[in-house]
Amino acid sequence: QLQLVESGGGLVQPGGSLRLSCTASGFTLASYAIGWFRQAPGKEREGVSCIYNSGRLTKSADSAKGRFTISRDNAQNTVYLQMNSLKPEDTAVYYCAAKKGLVCELQSEGYDYWGQGTQVTVSS
Repeated sequence: QLQLVESGGGLVQPGGSLRLSCTASGFTLASYAIGWFRQAPGKEREGVSCIYNSGRLTKSADSAKGRFTISRDNAQNTVYLQMNSLKPEDTAVYYCAAKKGLVCELQSEGYDYWGQGTQVTVSS
């Protein structure tokens, strides 16, 4: 069964850090561009950061630049999202998604596989 599983979410204080992981089973992530998306209550899903299948290029939303870093370890079949300097407005369910091919996009259209999401809550 082809599956993406996110982990690493939780409750963190403002200014804190979390590292999210996205691990694939049933297929090899190396052939896919990967995106991280989030959806807060009452808001539309938005792209946070994404990485080309080569790992050489990334894209980030303005809200993530300078604070979030996406990386991948194809040997571990895993993509990471390191989130620093977290703010209450980062509170959301975070999803990873896989898109066949080289190029990633911050738009959700075109992604082939989605994980179930992991909750990130930033609160004091």
